[in-house]
Amino acid sequence: MRDCSARSKFVRSWLKQASRAKVKICFALCAAVVIFVIFFGHCAIRFFQELYAMGKCPLNYNEKLKSQNELDSSLDLWSRVDVQTCTKWGAPIMWEGTFDPGDFDRHHIQKRTSVALTVFAIGRYLEVYLKEFLKSAEQYFMVELPVTYYIFTDIPEFVPKVKLMKQRHMKVIQVKNQKRWQDISMLRMKTIADFIESHIQHWHQYIFCFDVDQVFVGRFGSEALGETVGLLHAFYYRSHVKDYTYDRNPESAAYMVTGDFYYHAAIFGGTWQGVKNITEFCHQGIMKDKEKNIEALWHDESHLNKYFWLHKPSKVLSPEYCWSTIIGFRFDIRVHRLLWATKFYDILRT
Repeated sequence: MRDCSARSKFVRSWLKQASRAKVKICFALCAAVVIFVIFFGHCAIRFFQELYAMGKCPLNYNEKLKSQNELDSSLDLWSRVDVQTCTKWGAPIMWEGTFDPGDFDRHHIQKRTSVALTVFAIGRYLEVYLKEFLKSAEQYFMVELPVTYYIFTDIPEFVPKVKLMKQRHMKVIQVKNQKRWQDISMLRMKTIADFIESHIQHWHQYIFCFDVDQVFVGRFGSEALGETVGLLHAFYYRSHVKDYTYDRNPESAAYMVTGDFYYHAAIFGGTWQGVKNITEFCHQGIMKDKEKNIEALWHDESHLNKYFWLHKPSKVLSPEYCWSTIIGFRFDIRVHRLLWATKFYDILRT
């Protein structure tokens, strides 16, 4: 009996020590995570985000897209099992390795496709960003196709001279500056819609709209063309939908409870009719909010996300097409096509 009692005491003592050890280990691990986040800030957050799995293409393995566009139907969606390559409504998400660039270029050359690129360079943004944006676009943006750059600026005399390739043109359109950068961002929607109506629809089948504070560093080609094209935001493509920064104000026209993805307004595009629909919708939402004396959380980007929630894009671009080096290295980002330029918000937005 004494032996049993001694053994029982020993077991209880050992279990207590083991329990205390587990608590200490858990505490140490939690402390390590907190210290990691504190010392490495955004890098730590991005590290943990990468552990969050993206959704997957809902098609059966090796199944092709059923699309009226034969090129999209030929995409090799299953060459990239590490990322989501199509949406639940059957639109492709363009990633390196899923398409043959030559097939898209030959198709659009045969179709005599012409592309308009719009960019707003207002105030000091022109001096800081426009030249590098245009020079890099000449190297990498739709290089096999005729392209016209439509530059909207308040100081047309300061637009830099950039040598253009054959079949490439530049047109400068003067617009008024605004007191706030938010107003510049939001008013571009009406300006683009009006200019599509008066000019672009007569000359181009497709249009892409860009922010100026970006630099092309790799192919941004005809594979990106579609009826309506949205871009996955580099900071949110691996986040949970509850973390997307939709406008949560029920009074706003941009109000959203949930959505499919979080789209970045730095780039959107499509056919001239598709982009006209996008920009008119966003402008109407902005004006409805203005009547109530409110603004959506992320201005035109919030309204763009609402549009793509109600009217699904026919094509989605992966974050390769607009990456931020602040995020750092990601295994799934095999190429960079466009990079965020260094932001000087303290200087440029004052």
